[in-house]
Amino acid sequence: MPAHFETKRLPYSTDQMYDLVADVANYPKFLPWTSAARVKSVVDMGDHSVMMADLIVSFKVFREKFGSRVLLWPAERKIETVYIDGPFKYLESKWIFTEADGGCDVHFEVDFEFRNRLLQGAAGVFFNQAMLTIVRAFERRAAVLYS
Repeated sequence: MPAHFETKRLPYSTDQMYDLVADVANYPKFLPWTSAARVKSVVDMGDHSVMMADLIVSFKVFREKFGSRVLLWPAERKIETVYIDGPFKYLESKWIFTEADGGCDVHFEVDFEFRNRLLQGAAGVFFNQAMLTIVRAFERRAAVLYS
């Protein structure tokens, strides 16, 4: 179903970008359509942490809560999200931050499918623009925090 892959070089360190994306609790401050976020737990597994989190996404008449398992790999500068419950059949995303001249390369990919065919059809129409909007929101937040 809809999938998006993007790599962008940004003038921030891998640590800064990793910390920004890992800070799920603050998503409602800057991420479009995210009206609430709740980190339910974070468990240290040694080489990575497992965060359980809920997001409430609102868009016009659509308002849904969905839960995710977020795998935080600080040494690898990688964040993977696996969908647990909510309006999707599945949702997976991955962020990887690699050092580059003048900053870091941010690699982002997401793939999902809604359970509801009507929502899935609407998502197909707006999906690419929505993903670009989300990635740009992280970019703008980095500029506010780190410039």
